Amino acid sequence: MLKAENLSKKYGQLSVLRNVSLSIGQGEFVAIVGPSGAGKSTLLHLLGGLDYPDTGQVSLMDNELFKLSKKKQAAFRNKNMGFVFQFHHLLPEFTALENVCMPLWIGNVNKKEAIEAATNTLNTVGLSDRIHHKPNELSGGEQQRVAIARAIVHKPSVIFADEPTGNLDSTNAKSVHELFLKLRELYNHTFVIVTHNELLASMADRTLNMRDGIIDFEKNKSDFDNSVFSKNT
Repeated sequence: MLKAENLSKKYGQLSVLRNVSLSIGQGEFVAIVGPSGAGKSTLLHLLGGLDYPDTGQVSLMDNELFKLSKKKQAAFRNKNMGFVFQFHHLLPEFTALENVCMPLWIGNVNKKEAIEAATNTLNTVGLSDRIHHKPNELSGGEQQRVAIARAIVHKPSVIFADEPTGNLDSTNAKSVHELFLKLRELYNHTFVIVTHNELLASMADRTLNMRDGIIDFEKNKSDFDNSVFSKNT
């Protein structure tokens, strides 16, 4: 469903990614782990078309992302991908409901349908009583749930998350972990998540351990090696 072939990326003389290839199936939950500077976020950004590789290609459902024009690529992302980051990036002047409506409005969904879909999605993430609150009226955990609702409201094929619990306390982080599993069960979303959080990584179907710009090894969660986390604490 999602394939990357021979992705490489340099910033100046620094090789951040070196000939990385991978394949991810529909409905799979994959965690990308490794030390800081290993290339995890760069890989995620290339998989989501947020940056361009120096070499290589990314295909989602047989669509070669970097062969699309910038306009078509943006439209394809809006329809098929959802993004969650460490910082929620909510628009402060808009309510939770309006923030979640944004991807639909960008995709030219009419106002009534967008509001209905956004309301239902906020109900799914447990915020039915907070939909008219602005970000500064929400807790950190609630803000991240709004960001997750925004990422899934258009029913994307894949959700990319970069340290989605990195800015949360342990209680809120655990609730986000459980929410991801709930969403995967409800909608068969594919998740690709960069994380230093051991608990979140242990919930994944697979872990991809990165080091020095390459995928060092691949393990199932039953064989997960915690040593990568001890190097980051």
